[in-house]
Amino acid sequence: MFTGLVAELGTVQKLAQQGESYHLTVAAVKVLQNLKIGDSVAVNGACLTVVSMDDTAFTADVMPETVRLTNIGSLHASDRVNLERTLRLCDGLDGHIVSGHVEGLGVIASRRPEGIAMVVTINTPPELLKYIIKKGSIAIDGISLTVTQVTESSFSVSLIPHTAKETTLGFKDVGDSVNLETDIIGKY
Repeated sequence: MFTGLVAELGTVQKLAQQGESYHLTVAAVKVLQNLKIGDSVAVNGACLTVVSMDDTAFTADVMPETVRLTNIGSLHASDRVNLERTLRLCDGLDGHIVSGHVEGLGVIASRRPEGIAMVVTINTPPELLKYIIKKGSIAIDGISLTVTQVTESSFSVSLIPHTAKETTLGFKDVGDSVNLETDIIGKY
């Protein structure tokens, strides 16, 4: 379980394909503190299990289902990724409940400034869009955000400068894919 509050931007060191699966190695600092093999880390919103690590990076296996539903298979060395450790019972829930089970991909349709904010509109498959509501929560690449607008084919979110600076959404462009997880409470 996660909150959608990104702890840090990690850097992909290596993505090695093995058949339909991958081994993903990510350089990090904050998420490595007290991390151990078998722990979960959300990488761009996808819950992955640490299979090896050292003082500067961790490696996780990426199974075919994750490759099919996320943008992880298209990552390259030096790409930045959002990282979050699992929620502990003693932690506050500042974002929303995020399972780390990405449901599919959206594509950034537009980015436009609005005051201090950046409004990002994402084209979304209908099977996910039916669970997205105005003022509801959404996890985009693992980032907990509030939906500001919903249309028949897309939804929008508004990024404050801090979110734009500290997450991948701040530097993704129109046409880039993003991992989407709809609000677990809204689905049920």
